[in-house]
Amino acid sequence: MNYFEGIVLPKKAPNLAVPLPSKYLSGHKNAFQDEPLSFLINSQKHYGDLSRMRFGPFWIHNLSAPAEVYAILVEKQKYYSKNTAGYRLLSRALGQGLLTSEGDMWRRQRRIAQPAFRKNNIAELAEIMTVAASETVAQWGDGQTIDLSKAMNSLALRIAGETLFDVDLSDSSSEVSKTVDHMMDSFQSLMTSTFASFTYKLPLPENLRLKRKIEELDRVVYDIIEKERNANVTKSTLLRMFMDAKDEDGSGMSDLQLRDEVLTMLLAGHETSANALVWTLYHVATHKTVAQRIVDELNATMGESTPTIKTITSMNYLRQVILESLRLFPPAWTISRRAEREDRILGKRIPKGAIVLMSPYVLHRRAEFWPNPNDFEPDRFKHGVPPEVRGSYWPFLVGVRKCIGEHFAMTELMIVLATILSRFTFALSPGQDIQCDPSVTLRPKSGIKVKLTKRQ
Repeated sequence: MNYFEGIVLPKKAPNLAVPLPSKYLSGHKNAFQDEPLSFLINSQKHYGDLSRMRFGPFWIHNLSAPAEVYAILVEKQKYYSKNTAGYRLLSRALGQGLLTSEGDMWRRQRRIAQPAFRKNNIAELAEIMTVAASETVAQWGDGQTIDLSKAMNSLALRIAGETLFDVDLSDSSSEVSKTVDHMMDSFQSLMTSTFASFTYKLPLPENLRLKRKIEELDRVVYDIIEKERNANVTKSTLLRMFMDAKDEDGSGMSDLQLRDEVLTMLLAGHETSANALVWTLYHVATHKTVAQRIVDELNATMGESTPTIKTITSMNYLRQVILESLRLFPPAWTISRRAEREDRILGKRIPKGAIVLMSPYVLHRRAEFWPNPNDFEPDRFKHGVPPEVRGSYWPFLVGVRKCIGEHFAMTELMIVLATILSRFTFALSPGQDIQCDPSVTLRPKSGIKVKLTKRQ
C-alpha cells in the first residue's frame, strides 16, 4: 500500500470534509503541537464534527461525532487499520504486541493472552498491588511534600514489574527504570515530529538513542524470560500466565511474542495507570466534599484494614470518582485509524488511505452529552456509565480492540487510591500552574506537588 495515499490530497478533491484555514506552509503543525487539546476542541466548536487539518503536505481528518466514532471502532473496524505514523513509531519498541498488531496475529495473541486477565487471576495479582501501595505510603510522613507524578509513576512501575515478572522496577537508580524513562522521553520527542515515521530508520541522533534503549531493555526482558522458562518453582505472574497459555491448536507464545507483550504491558500499561492515579488524586485534592465522601466510604467498607479485591467491590463512590477523572483526563487522549477503503462520514468522502483522528478528551467534554462538561462531578456515574450516546465515553476504547487490561487497571486504581486516601489527605502546594502535557499519554506538564496530612 502507498502510505501517502489518502493523506496527500489534490487541491480540488470533491466532497471532502471542511479544511481548517491556515496561511502557513507547515499548515496547522505548530498550532497543534503547541496546544493540541484546545486546538481539537476549538476545531470541533467552530468547524463541526468532521474537519481536516494539514501538517505540511499531509492531511488528517478530525472526527468528533460519537456515533461515527463508534462506527469506526466497532461496526466498521475491519475497514480501519492502525497503519498510522503513531503506531509505526510505537511498534519500534513494542513490536507486534496487542497494542500494535493487527489481523490474524492480533486475534491469535488476544486469544492466548485473554485468560491471564480473568477475574480470578487478577484477584491473585491484587495482593501484589496492595503490598506495593502500602509500602509506598508507609514511607510518607505527615507534612511532607511530594510530587504526585514522580510518586505514582514509581508506584505504577513497581506494580507493573512485580505483576509481570516478579521484579521491582521502581528503584530510580535501576538501569531498567532509567531505560524506561529515556524511552518514554524519546517517544514524546518523536511523536511531535511530522516526518518521524518516515525517517525513523535513518541514523539520526534521536533514532540511535531510542534504538540503544530498546536493546538495553530487550536484554533484561529476554534474560527474565529465559530464567522463567528454566525455573523449577514459579510465582503467579502475567509472564508465567502468558507462557502457560495455549492457542486452539496447542501452540503458545514464542520468546519474541512474549517480549512484545511484556513490553506493551510494561511501557503502555504503567504509564496510563500512573497518569490516571495522578489526575484522580489531583481532583480529590481540589474537591474537599469528594474527599470526605471517599473517606466515609472507606471507613464503612474496610475500616482500618488494607483494601482487598473483595472490599473494593463495595466502594461505589470511589469507582465513580475514577470514572469521572478518566472522563476529564483520559490517559490515551487521542487515537488514529487509516481508512483501508473509501468511506463516507457525515455525508463527506473519506478517501482510501486517509487518517482519521479521534479524541476521547474532546468527546468526553461535549456539552450535548455531558452537562457542565468541564466540572468534576462523580455523581454523573452514580448509575454506571451513562448509556445515552454510544461513543461518547471510552477511556479504555470500545469494540474488539477494547483494552484487554481494563479490569486489571481498574483494580489497580481502586486498591492504590483506597490505600492512599485512607491514610492521608492532600493539599496542592501553592504557586503551581497545573497544565496537561498531551504527548504519548496525558501527563501533567511539570508534575503536581502536594502537601500530605496524615489522617488521625
